[in-house]
Amino acid sequence: VQVADSGGGSVQAGGSLRLSCVLSRYTPDHFCVSWFRQAPGKEREKVASINTDGLTTYVDSVKGRFAIAKDVTETTLYLEMNDLKPEDTAMYYCVATYQPYCRGGYPLDPDFGARGQGTQVTVSS
Repeated sequence: VQVADSGGGSVQAGGSLRLSCVLSRYTPDHFCVSWFRQAPGKEREKVASINTDGLTTYVDSVKGRFAIAKDVTETTLYLEMNDLKPEDTAMYYCVATYQPYCRGGYPLDPDFGARGQGTQVTVSS
């Protein structure tokens, strides 16, 4: 599988962005797909995921604001981000991981799966 993520940008607090994760040589039954983010000086953290059954999971800080959506081909996933806050500022990465190495929709090791190059999200107050 290959991953290409994009869609970041700069917005004001309360604004919205939609990140895209284009997946090549991907089948939904075989991979969990997740979004991670990392801000300067902070540890990488998980944000959202979708498992092979289509179940989505979100960390508490983004629940109700972020949502994963899929296009009809299911080869492009979107992270729709609403009501953005300055603390959402980070580099966001899409990661696709072979299902046996997923737990709860997230990869056991984010560095083990296929990852996009990252896309920067900046939210100003």
